[in-house]
Amino acid sequence: MGGWVDYSSKEEKSLGFRSSASQESRFLVTLSTQESVRSSLYINKFHNLGFTDSLTPHVNTHIPSLCVREFFMAALSCLATDLSPLLGGAANATAAAEFICNRFNDASDKFIDTGFAVDTTYLLFSSYLVFIMQLGFAMLCAGSVRAKNTMNIMLTNVIDAAAGGLFYYLFGFAVAFGTPSNGFIGKHFFGLKHIPSSAFDYSYFLYQWCFAIAAAGITSGSIAERTQFMAYLVYSSFLTGFVYPVVSHWFWSGDGWASAARTDNLLFGSGVIDFAGSGVVHMVGGIAGLWGALIEGPRIGRFDLSGKPVALRGHSGTLVVLGTFLLWFGWYGFNPGSFLNILKAYGESGSFYGQWSAVGRTAVTTTLAGCTAALTTLFGKRLFIGNWNLTDVCNGLLGGFAAITSGCSVVDPWAAIVCGFVAAWVLIGCNKLAERFKYDDPLEAAQLHGGCGAWGIIFTALFANKVYVNEIYPGRPGRSYGLLMGGGKNLLLAHVVQILVIATWVSITMGTLFWVLHKLKLLRISQEDEIAGMDMTSHGGYAYHGDDESQRNGFMMTKVEPTGTASSPYSLAV
Repeated sequence: MGGWVDYSSKEEKSLGFRSSASQESRFLVTLSTQESVRSSLYINKFHNLGFTDSLTPHVNTHIPSLCVREFFMAALSCLATDLSPLLGGAANATAAAEFICNRFNDASDKFIDTGFAVDTTYLLFSSYLVFIMQLGFAMLCAGSVRAKNTMNIMLTNVIDAAAGGLFYYLFGFAVAFGTPSNGFIGKHFFGLKHIPSSAFDYSYFLYQWCFAIAAAGITSGSIAERTQFMAYLVYSSFLTGFVYPVVSHWFWSGDGWASAARTDNLLFGSGVIDFAGSGVVHMVGGIAGLWGALIEGPRIGRFDLSGKPVALRGHSGTLVVLGTFLLWFGWYGFNPGSFLNILKAYGESGSFYGQWSAVGRTAVTTTLAGCTAALTTLFGKRLFIGNWNLTDVCNGLLGGFAAITSGCSVVDPWAAIVCGFVAAWVLIGCNKLAERFKYDDPLEAAQLHGGCGAWGIIFTALFANKVYVNEIYPGRPGRSYGLLMGGGKNLLLAHVVQILVIATWVSITMGTLFWVLHKLKLLRISQEDEIAGMDMTSHGGYAYHGDDESQRNGFMMTKVEPTGTASSPYSLAV
């Protein structure tokens, strides 16, 4: 059977198509009875799911976007009644046509399966890249603390991933993406019940979990070298299971009150464009760490009796550089991976330009922002302190990445250079303020992720490109874009609101938690333990052999040059 299938404007927006010249949202579908039934199931999926933009980043539309692909593969099905006359009208023409069409339909199904596989593989690979960032955090933290606290900070990074995995599975994913729900909090999929579904696959959970534990890892750096291990367990579970998921629901879920993917009632007619999480991830982790460090107070010896800062430098520049490069590598899953899938053409199919191009552009903007921030920090710190400081350059690089994360997909490469340049000075300025107010953050996490993350949110509202915004967030003509690009002030207003609500929410929740732990004497370790180092007092030994006094005296095998009378090239040395 054949005919026209009519769609309302809502469905048209959902599919991301624009009306034809006649302004009719119709698609010609010529189907056999069997194919008509199958395609009607796909059409019903669109109505039942209630989602809007296919392929909207970080929004639960990964599977619906593939339903679109299935629908149109069905629409291109082969009809034996149309094919048989072309075979010459022979007696077996109908049978031959049916055979050919069956093979064609089988092939189309395999293309559909391939599409699922490619997009899922892309998302899984991006998840693995983001997970590598945990190793990067661990190495960066280990190198940035003193040797006596190395095992402690490494263990906290393991706990962030382990506790975060369990609590994000039980509560966090449902709170963040449990649609349908209200604008504040999700309410489905607790314990991944009903997953996989028409909205989600397991790969989507894995990717979002990696983001959740990244936020927790940021916080651990701010409170390093003086925090009780039990406090790490409590805050990490609370942050990944509740605080962070609520924020990600607001800005990334299709139901979130400030999400750019809402079907209606967009915040200031625009919603918040926080593509990969300068606010959702970096500001949340940075502000949580800010409150933890403020309530704990500075480390012993960080400021002298006159209030002047004393450098308590980390013990290994090697680990700092290793961690920085691992984080850099993982950021290519963090930012480009936030597209969630890659098989989408912008415009007509068969062209060279599509979502794969946007993925490449996002990797380029990420790279340029980080590189610019690193070089700016290098020369900026040289101007202030008179030397080329390794740790400062690594932190500057990461500050550029944190800043570009919000707008990486919707800005031009030249704008990314502006982002990185300003991010470096934001970090330098935040560090100056921290010293002035006697704030102690061993990894500069609050300044780097909180300060540079906030700048990244503002940057996106200033430089978002109209074309890129409409490609990545389609179906809403007239949406505001960058103020300096001629897009009006609405996006900037929405992003200012984002900064304020994240700061308020995290301050209320995490600030209260750290204050309660402090009052219960469960937050900071004793002065004796802090001076001795937590590796020895809490973890049973030192990270390095040379630091363990119990191992300094003893026997070891050493090789010596043989002599004419020696019977063995080895001897015992005390």
